[in-house]
Amino acid sequence: MAGLSTTTPTPTEITVHQQSRVLEIAFSDGARFRIPFELMRVYSPSAEVKGHGPGQETLQTGKREVLITALAPVGHYAVQPQFSDGHDSGLFSWDYLYELGAHEARMWQDYEDRLSAAGLSRDQPMVAKGGGSACASH
Repeated sequence: MAGLSTTTPTPTEITVHQQSRVLEIAFSDGARFRIPFELMRVYSPSAEVKGHGPGQETLQTGKREVLITALAPVGHYAVQPQFSDGHDSGLFSWDYLYELGAHEARMWQDYEDRLSAAGLSRDQPMVAKGGGSACASH
């Protein structure tokens, strides 16, 4: 995982808050974040969302009410959430969760800007690309 090293802060506590739809995560350096499920879902590090290279990203919509239905550990470096919309292929490394928490405001603004440029809204239902929503190469 990019940026993961012996100096990467590691989680000391992870709590899934279903009612408020946030993942609360405390890190070994004292940082604590409350990351909205929607932010995690629209910035999932999966190929389905990110694509396989620049320009292949899929802008996510209709994720405001998404829940995390399961959260599985992946080794000692990540978690893999399963979202209520069926998405479960993103591995969220400690450094990526830290980035989401530390840069939440900038990432929300970037997301809103991309939605606006595409003439879309956060609540608009997803339109399947190419007849399906899964990454065709996996």
